[in-house]
Amino acid sequence: MHALVCLALVFAFSLPASAQNFADTVLRNGRFLSLGSTISDAMAIRDKRIQALGKLQDVEAFIGPRTKVIDLREHTVIPGLIDSHIHAIRAGLTEETEISWAGVKSLAAAIELLVRAANARPRGTWLIVAGGWTESQFTEKRRPNLQEIEKAIPHHYVYIQKSYTSVLITSKGASQLGLHNQAGLASRLTADIDKNGAPTGWLNGTARTISDVYNLLPRPSLNQQVNGTKKFFKKLASYGITSVVDPGGYNLPLEAYKPLFQIWKNGQLKLRVNFSISAPTRNAELTDFQTILKNKNFTTPHDGMLTFNGIGENVTWGMYNNESPTALDQAHLKEVLLWAAQQKLTATFHWNTNETVHMLLDVIEAVNQITPIASLRWSIAHLNNASVESLQRMQALHMGWLVQNASHFEHGRFLDKYGVQESLRIPPISTAMKLGLHIGAGTDAHRVMPYNPFVSLQWFIDGKTVDGRDTRAPSELLSRMDALKLYTQGSAWFAHADKDRGDLQVGMLADLAVLDKDFLTIPTQDINSIRSLLTMVGGEVVYSSGALGRK
Repeated sequence: MHALVCLALVFAFSLPASAQNFADTVLRNGRFLSLGSTISDAMAIRDKRIQALGKLQDVEAFIGPRTKVIDLREHTVIPGLIDSHIHAIRAGLTEETEISWAGVKSLAAAIELLVRAANARPRGTWLIVAGGWTESQFTEKRRPNLQEIEKAIPHHYVYIQKSYTSVLITSKGASQLGLHNQAGLASRLTADIDKNGAPTGWLNGTARTISDVYNLLPRPSLNQQVNGTKKFFKKLASYGITSVVDPGGYNLPLEAYKPLFQIWKNGQLKLRVNFSISAPTRNAELTDFQTILKNKNFTTPHDGMLTFNGIGENVTWGMYNNESPTALDQAHLKEVLLWAAQQKLTATFHWNTNETVHMLLDVIEAVNQITPIASLRWSIAHLNNASVESLQRMQALHMGWLVQNASHFEHGRFLDKYGVQESLRIPPISTAMKLGLHIGAGTDAHRVMPYNPFVSLQWFIDGKTVDGRDTRAPSELLSRMDALKLYTQGSAWFAHADKDRGDLQVGMLADLAVLDKDFLTIPTQDINSIRSLLTMVGGEVVYSSGALGRK
């Protein structure tokens, strides 16, 4: 690969100026960080791809009369970041109607955000915080209670969700939703009690239960969903994200993809989206998938911006978020996966704990005996406490592992469940890398964690929680370059795109981010503050802070 790149550079630089193809864009005076740890000064881009990369005096030969030239003012350039497991489609649907507490430092400031939103919105409307925060990020080290929320926001309905574990709904809001009339749903919720035995107003439940409560909320209009999706994707671009791999989700119906497809058809999709489809209905998974696959407008690869990426993360309902599946559940999954393997479909699986993942791997191994899956790039997401044995089984199947920074926000949960020693290896990323396992990095945003990739990258490197506590043994921490590789080329593998993106090399797509701070030298504790000054997808500027001018 490197030999071919060098040959291409030599060939490009040897062409006389009158004969060579001038670049569409030249980026000069930067520090281009390729994954081979080489640093270049300038880049030429033509027809969406990197045309040349090297010394400034060489790349300047590609500047023609119509070439756009951007002076990067010595800023560092990295390959565009790829979140390998983010619910970006879902997040876009509600970007215009939800309030985010991501990165907010205090509970007082979080409540003030609600108060400001209430002042800007008509009385009797909803204020919704749908996750992406934890009380550990607040200086008060606690979450709000019902009394203070109702006192601060008396004239609106308020819904506050923490991850997929609990929800706070004001009394007027609960009445508006008719929650008290939903006997079956209400019976699956338990009231949270404080240390004095008094109810806090929070209701606890399983992930499915919390999702079902959320589904009672009013839906944004199609126009809000379209605008919200464009707005959310621009936010991602402001962090240097150029691609996402979206795994679908338990409560993401097929109609939820309509805004995304509308944006794409209108030529307004500026981030690459590889999307999966989850099973729409229980006990009809195979029939539903077969029907969906017949819709070629939905599943046929498009223009490199919007691409069908297979099935997941809820492949069959009986094997999703179920730590004790039955033999029938496993047989049902095997039936669906045999079909998927025969159709050459990629599949991704949501699985939380190593204690029960053998039930999933047993099924996949049985499928592999009948129809080999080595080329299909199947993956397991989460599995934070994966054992060496489980990782080896995945490696033998040529599967990949999608890791996120869960313990950055929820270390206490792992500590309570597994103890100090075991929690120090959660997740065992360095161990998996040594085994040669394909690994993609991400956030699982936006309900579980925020979407800031630099929070995740910092955690891969220092292993500290949002409030500064150590979570992982030094042996499982990553170097900066290894962390960056997982967030770029590592993640690209899961989109079948590692030959086209995930690095800065001649011939690859010009997906990149110009950073406001140097990723390699900034103090580790400040990595989370990095933002993009300029983000390009296929050589097109999709985000600009305005800090870099053109010459």
